[in-house]
Amino acid sequence: MTDQAHATPDATIASAPARLVREGALIAAIVPFKVKVGNRTQLLVKVTTEDGLEGWGESGLTSREDAVIGALGAFSEFLIGQDSRRIGRLWQECYRSQYFEGGRVLTAAISAIDIALYDLLGKRLGVPVHQLLGGAQRDRVGSFATSTARKTDEVIAEVKELIAAGWDCVRIAPDYDDGDVVHDARASIAPTVEKLGAVRAAIGPSVGLGIDYHHRLSLAEAARFCNLLPEATLDFLEEPIRCETPESYAALRRMTNVPFAVGEEFASKWQAGPFIEQGLTQFMRVDICNIGGFTEAMKVAGWSERHYIDLMPHNPLGPICTAATTHMCAAVPNFAWVETRLDPINTKGLQDTTMFPVQVRMDGPFYIVSDAPGLGIEVDEAALKAAGVADQQEVPHLRHPDGSVTNW
Repeated sequence: MTDQAHATPDATIASAPARLVREGALIAAIVPFKVKVGNRTQLLVKVTTEDGLEGWGESGLTSREDAVIGALGAFSEFLIGQDSRRIGRLWQECYRSQYFEGGRVLTAAISAIDIALYDLLGKRLGVPVHQLLGGAQRDRVGSFATSTARKTDEVIAEVKELIAAGWDCVRIAPDYDDGDVVHDARASIAPTVEKLGAVRAAIGPSVGLGIDYHHRLSLAEAARFCNLLPEATLDFLEEPIRCETPESYAALRRMTNVPFAVGEEFASKWQAGPFIEQGLTQFMRVDICNIGGFTEAMKVAGWSERHYIDLMPHNPLGPICTAATTHMCAAVPNFAWVETRLDPINTKGLQDTTMFPVQVRMDGPFYIVSDAPGLGIEVDEAALKAAGVADQQEVPHLRHPDGSVTNW
């Protein structure tokens, strides 16, 4: 009999670290890069293994990147030296290694690490990430694009430009005032309803139309907005109110038949659970860079499928977020559209080709699913370092006309 056959279970386990060292899969470093790309800060994370292989991830907690960097430092203390391939176990250790588990700061850090670990494993095995998720179910991933114009005639012009370029779903923004510093939610409702009616009349019934209220309405304001809308104006109303209290969405659901798109704020499967189980959203706006990376996002996707809820992922960042989101969208059966920042009117420089010389390609409104190993992107680290560390970037601190604070 061979020596292996005589080996005790304890001896076999004890020999595992030596095998891993030879294979080079142990985590050697976790390095954050806080950089300004286009008009916003991106927090990128590079995970390197002992054999020099690199994986890249991204965190999505906008304007609180320094808090995430602190969490990344804490996680690094026990992740370095561990097997990079044990992704699910590492996720659990990061989430449960403190008494106060969870929360957006921690899951944003976990997201970046998790995405990087999938990128690493795909490169190590020579397969695209979607292959690790069960394989691609589609060859291209359809997107919706956004008009950010304010005046109705300008919105209609931008929307028609997007439709002419191939988009079959578009999103607009509500009416704002005073340079996005003062926001009068109640006053925004009537002109926004008028704008939506004019857009729908201009584009007809066949194009999907949505609006993102960025959780700036109260429950009563959201109900009034929905009740003022002509029937079948909207295909989705995104984040009308804050998500901390599912019961409020249940109340709003009873007041209107407008489909909701909710979920970009979710930081765990547990937070998503009531919205899925109680039918409180019709589209799941999961954000892979905040909810916990592929490991958590795919659980939410499967749970959503059970309730006939299609994914409409949040994708507001750069090429790493976009690549990860595209792989996820390719691998799930329940998919509607993904948000894009790569359209004729709304790039904002977020997909910088110097820092990211290889990134997900688009063909009109479609992201093309990559078969390259890992995420299928390349990052020019020298360009990141040349850009320097980004200054703290605060999103607008909005207030009501009476001076009280409201949501950005």
